[in-house]
Formats: sequence, structure tokens, C-alpha cells
Amino acid sequence: MKFKNTLGVVIGSVLASASLSVLAQGQGAVEVEGFAKKEIFDSARDFKNNGNLFGGSIGYYLTDDVELRLAYDEVHNARGEDGRNIKGSNTALDALYHFNNAGDALRPYVSAGFSDQSIGQTGRSGRNGSTFANIGGGAKYFITENLYARAGVEAQYNIDQGDTEWAPSIGLGMNFGGGTEPVQVAEAAPEPMPEPAPVAEEPAQVVRVELDVKFDFDKAQVKEESYGDIKNLADFMKQYPQTSTTVEGHTDSVGTDTYNQQLSEKRASAVREVLVNQYGVEGERVNAAGYGEAQPVADNATESGRAINRRVEAQVEAEVQ
Repeated sequence: MKFKNTLGVVIGSVLASASLSVLAQGQGAVEVEGFAKKEIFDSARDFKNNGNLFGGSIGYYLTDDVELRLAYDEVHNARGEDGRNIKGSNTALDALYHFNNAGDALRPYVSAGFSDQSIGQTGRSGRNGSTFANIGGGAKYFITENLYARAGVEAQYNIDQGDTEWAPSIGLGMNFGGGTEPVQVAEAAPEPMPEPAPVAEEPAQVVRVELDVKFDFDKAQVKEESYGDIKNLADFMKQYPQTSTTVEGHTDSVGTDTYNQQLSEKRASAVREVLVNQYGVEGERVNAAGYGEAQPVADNATESGRAINRRVEAQVEAEVQ
């Protein structure tokens, strides 16, 4: 099976069909990776030592979990029994299935596919070509939303010669574009807001609604259980159209100051988007601000305390007679 002639066509198709956006790892994302492998040759090959392989790959996410990946690498430092260098290349097409959710920091995976290898000895004519069936597994750790490190291992069955070789590998890559499908939340019937009863010849009273939305670790997606509280705040602001508010995002202390500042701003923007786009509050009445890890309300030394600190807060006041 030969893949080299189709390499340019597949890469072009993948890039043309991918659309870049802020959220990585989801359906439609593109991954580009540089990697190094250690090819542990089968003894039947009579190679004096194993080879070092260096190459790159490009992948496209067909779904949030399934990626189609095309890879190419060069063989180095392998020697035959006569001491001559073994040179060559591998081209592989694999499908990867990822576990956990798009956007999680750790994403284990399993892989399967085929590869074509062409190698030969320096100074000799003719090359050995083999087709392999590949199966493997590993994990990707996302250092940031787009940058990841990978470690894995593949078992490669030589279809032409009937032996099996192994190739542990490490890589560093970038993930661009994609995004998960938004969760469709059934809108619950709003609870009636009690009408503050006016008191004759008494000064105006202040009524207030407060909002406290909690977030999962390293996430900026609003959870389904928080939509009811956000809607209560939106209903209050519609009842008192002179009001405005600032939604304030916060994080726990895990991570760098810069990363947590960005994450807190994303959380605040996510709540603001629900208020404005889903529940119809005018955009000029809702501001968003992030404060990173600077304003904890609980002890960041404990998991329960960090869970309380991963939040977005807002409050609205109105005067009634």
C-alpha cells in the first residue's frame, strides 16, 4: 500500500475543510505535530541496532473524539549486520479515538491504521518495501488550550514478512480550531417574582438579586444547573429596566496568574452571553470583568475551597416605592 503520492492531496483537503476558532480540540479541529520514535526492529531483519525516527503529522477531527492523522518520518542510526547505515522513510495513515471530553487537559487515545516503509542500505542498490498494520495507544496532555505534549507506543505488524515491531514515541503539537456542539437546555418556567408592596408615605426600599455561578476545573462553560439562576437575574433586570450590572469572573489558585486572568475573563463573558443572547438583556446593561485568582472567598489549599473560588458573581439593586 503506497501513501506518498496522496500526501499533498490529503493535507490540502484537511486544511481547506478546517475553520479556525478560539476553542480547540473539538470537531473540525486541525492538529500539527512534530515527533520522535524509537523503532525496535524484529530480529528477523538482522539489524545491528534499532533506529531513531523523526517526522511530523497532520490530523483532522471528524468528531470531538475521532481524528484522522497522516504522518511521515525518516529512519536514522539503524545499521545492518555489515555495519552499513540503514536509511529510509515511513508514511502512515491512522485513526485515533480520544477519551475524556474536548477541552480537557488530559486526553488518552487508541489508534489503528496502516503504514508504508521503504528502507535500504547506504551504498547498495535496491530498497526493501513493507506494508504494516498499526495499532497503538497513548495520551495527549494539553499544556495550554492549543499546545500539547504526547507520548505513546505502536505495535506494527509487517503484512509482507509476518513479523511484529514496536515503536514508542513522543511528540509536541498544536491544535487549532474546532468546537463542541452547544448544549441545548430546556428552558424552565420562571418562578414568579414577588411584587414588592409599596408602603404609603415611607422612603424607597432597595431590592436586590445576587448571582453565584460555579465552574468545573479549568472550564469556562456554563453548567446546565446554573441556567435557572441566570434567568432569575435576567427577569429581575427586565422588571427594572433602569438597572445594569457587571458579571465578575474568578478562578482558584491552580495555574499561572496570566492563564487564570484569561480564564476568569472567559467565565465572565460566558455568563454575560447567556444573559444577553439567551435571555434578552440589552448588551449595554451588562459588563464583564475578570479578576483571576486575586479575590478568593475560600481556602485554595483544599479542593472544596478551590471549587468555591471557581465562580462568576453578579448583583443588581433597584429602588422601589
